[in-house]
Amino acid sequence: MKIGLRVDVDTYRGTKLGVPALCRLFNEENIKASFFFSVGPDNMGRHLWRLLKPAFLWKMLRTKAASLYGWDIILMGTFWPGPLIGRKLADVIRKTSESGHEMGLHAWDHHAWQARIERMDANEIYQSLKKGFDELVSIIGRNPDCSAVPGWKSNDIVLKEKAKFPFIYNSDCRGESIFYPVVDGVKLPQPQVPVSLPTYDEALGRNGITNENYNAHILSFLKKDAMNVLTIHAEAEGISCLEMFRDFIKKAKVAGAEFVPLGELVEASGSIEEGVAEMGSLSGREGWVSCQKKRF
Repeated sequence: MKIGLRVDVDTYRGTKLGVPALCRLFNEENIKASFFFSVGPDNMGRHLWRLLKPAFLWKMLRTKAASLYGWDIILMGTFWPGPLIGRKLADVIRKTSESGHEMGLHAWDHHAWQARIERMDANEIYQSLKKGFDELVSIIGRNPDCSAVPGWKSNDIVLKEKAKFPFIYNSDCRGESIFYPVVDGVKLPQPQVPVSLPTYDEALGRNGITNENYNAHILSFLKKDAMNVLTIHAEAEGISCLEMFRDFIKKAKVAGAEFVPLGELVEASGSIEEGVAEMGSLSGREGWVSCQKKRF
């Protein structure tokens, strides 16, 4: 039973503190993962306006966001320009690549992507991707292996613009199987590797899920005869939830699981079917996300 392990790195703090901690843990456990880096300005504090939305306010309260993420993440870029993550922390990103992990682009500006993607045209999307791509290339000295949009906020324009880059695969949606996305009747060349398991911030504080039973909750979703893809965040599992995640790894291994980069799932997938990504919603996540369209 394989678990595709995806690490989203959204912020300066997550890069500086969470990534090195996760790399040490993965080295101890002989694990390789797929890291997706945000490399431009850290303006995550600008999400505070979303507190006006009841769903986002409830998420902040049930996850105890201030203690989970830290006030520096919550306020970053709100009252002052956010730091350029790739420029400030290039050594951390480069060392992750040198450790043999898959290297992926998450975003140039994580906040701007989530806040503006519905209003961005093809050129704006391409330029945002290119800025992040070029920055990551300048840091690691090669093309990144893959990409994954922030918050699973992707659309057909995004998929077509990504096809202009040499990504081996993308992970832009939620779903249950690897597929080649079809847009306007055309099969795009990069397979999608959807995330199949719930994330920590989606589950915590809902339906009786706490830190004490979270690992058991996620373990209950694992399937031996299906794709398992888990997203963790450097800001959570890499810092405040590191020991909890360490315990999860050990319990998953006892259950027969092997953690692998998402690219290994693609290599082992054999024949990949075509599919469609469409706008949908998920319990525990505010707003829309891109979802693999189910076949009936």
